[in-house]
Amino acid sequence: NISGALCISQAWPGMARTIYNDHKRFLETYLTPYPGFFFTGDGVYRTSEGYYQLTGWLDDIVNISRHWLGTAEVEDIVNDHVAVAESAVIGYPHEIKREGKILAFLPLKSYVFVVLKDTGYTQETLAAELWELISKKIAKYTAPEYVQVT
Repeated sequence: NISGALCISQAWPGMARTIYNDHKRFLETYLTPYPGFFFTGDGVYRTSEGYYQLTGWLDDIVNISRHWLGTAEVEDIVNDHVAVAESAVIGYPHEIKREGKILAFLPLKSYVFVVLKDTGYTQETLAAELWELISKKIAKYTAPEYVQVT
């Protein structure tokens, strides 16, 4: 049972080899952080049985109501809901709040995309339950502005 960065030790056929017009950036982003390995940018959890679970982008952090929050934290809570098969959380510009995303510094609020299991939930019911769940487990300011069933 261990968490860390997902790195790959061997090349594969579809592997990126550069970033258009910026090879130095490619090297710094993917090959320099862990010499001898390709750094995917993802976090990973490996169970004691050897199974891997991707935990999301390591640098996917938003600043909501002046609090830094990893999107994976919110996704973990959303995925605990009985109706949710998987989810993705993003920050999006918000006119009233004055928060920012790393490197972008835009006003943000959270937006949740969910894929449902076959449970018969409506989008309205699910949105209300997720808002309440996130509010209780983290804080009300982190509850999503929108929940979209995809």
